[in-house]
Amino acid sequence: MNIGITVYPTYGGSGIVGSELGKELAERGHTVHFISSALPTRLTELNERVRFHEVEMMSYPLFEHQPYTLALATKMATVADTENLDLLHVHYAIPHSISAILARESIKSHRRLPVITTLHGTDITLVGADRSYLPITKYALEQSDGVTAISNYLKEATIEHFAFDRIEVIPNFVSPDEYKAKIDCDLREYLTPDGSPVLVHVSNFRPVKRPVDCVEIFARVLKKTKARLVMVGDGSERTNCIHRARCLGIADQCVFVGKQARIVDYLCASDILLLPSEQESFGLAALEAMACELPIIASRVGGLPEVVDDGENGFLSPVGDVDKMADDAVRLLTDKKLRRQMGRRARESAISRYSTDKIIPQYIEFYERTIQSAPR
Repeated sequence: MNIGITVYPTYGGSGIVGSELGKELAERGHTVHFISSALPTRLTELNERVRFHEVEMMSYPLFEHQPYTLALATKMATVADTENLDLLHVHYAIPHSISAILARESIKSHRRLPVITTLHGTDITLVGADRSYLPITKYALEQSDGVTAISNYLKEATIEHFAFDRIEVIPNFVSPDEYKAKIDCDLREYLTPDGSPVLVHVSNFRPVKRPVDCVEIFARVLKKTKARLVMVGDGSERTNCIHRARCLGIADQCVFVGKQARIVDYLCASDILLLPSEQESFGLAALEAMACELPIIASRVGGLPEVVDDGENGFLSPVGDVDKMADDAVRLLTDKKLRRQMGRRARESAISRYSTDKIIPQYIEFYERTIQSAPR
């Protein structure tokens, strides 16, 4: 198939999943055309089966803000014609679905262009639930030829918000070959020179991720055992995390590494993942960490209980319960045998339920079914 994919070209989960999906599809013989404002961060190599089409913005004095939705729709229609696309797969309902629907309608006189929308979370739970965006988001869902969600939780949330249930759950995935524990890891020596165990947090540092809670948890952990905290990512809450670490007198034990292209290296150099989010529609960071044999300490919210089995491969707690999360962390840090047992179970669960070999065929089958059933 010739597949057009549109994502936000950032470090957020939807951009990561869309990029990795495209690469996996290309490895299976399909040709993928990424249509976006910039090259997605996980898309490090282009070839004859992985191509990139940049959305060019028009500068015109009349527009106070550049009309990205229209520019994207125009580019989608152009690529569909010139590259003979079989379908458009957009990640995030707003505005990508609207652009895809416009593109489909603009060329329908001479070409079929089925539109598949994948919901990732805040497009439904935050943006879509805002009353001003609700009608247009509902329209985007209803006009899509196929809709998928990354978790059962998100499907139920979409039904609740929009009374729309034509949704197929196809969860996020992880490559067992790329995400796995490493015996030798030079990065670990850099992150923890004294050999202390490492707690790691990976996110875009938005308030919903509650990264400051990681600092609070870590401060409590240090009262009972030695450890290091590694914070991977960047965003509005990073300065608050650094400030709080200084206030608590633990800044010397914290390492802020910013955005990183190879998250797997930092996971392999760590022992436990902290994910105290206020909301997670799936928890991609948790899945990738589990594949690297890290037990998870996370909030019991959204789709996380579908990924993390409490007491088996991690521990779940109420949002904001930093005391319990710290106690769980200390338990794992001071019991190496338990930590390794839970880590092994974490990888077994991740690979058996969410490996690329299990999930990517589900997308391919959904593509084929949508192409066959889309109006001619």
